[in-house]
Amino acid sequence: MQKGVDCIGNSVVYFCHDDKGKFVMAKRSNLARDEKGCWDIGGGGVEFEDGVEETLKKEILEEYCTEALSYEFLGYRDVRRENGGVKTHWIALDFKVLVNPQTVKIGEPHKFDEIGWFNLNNLPSLLHSQLPVFFEKYKDRL
Repeated sequence: MQKGVDCIGNSVVYFCHDDKGKFVMAKRSNLARDEKGCWDIGGGGVEFEDGVEETLKKEILEEYCTEALSYEFLGYRDVRRENGGVKTHWIALDFKVLVNPQTVKIGEPHKFDEIGWFNLNNLPSLLHSQLPVFFEKYKDRL
């Protein structure tokens, strides 16, 4: 069974910031599962028997090669979309995470072409389809 397709998938989504108004985003590569070429904030599926906070820390370390210094649960989103003609359904557990920007780098070069630091007034073009919803929902808490 494929998570998000054959059954509801659970994921952590993380908005990694420097506590000075900047946050990191990664540009998805041509080898990414979906939304190739789009900028995204980061996320990963929760595996069977893994805890949510354990997954959050593991995914940040894998994708950005850094540790979560602190984090805050923002809320959840019920994400239903169509991807290449396939309907998907995920429950996204959204977090705001403080990281050290000096240690952030691409940890999965097969999934990401580049990373960059942005603020909410200076976003890159071609955003992941779910980011406008994320930003609108949490704009007062980011």
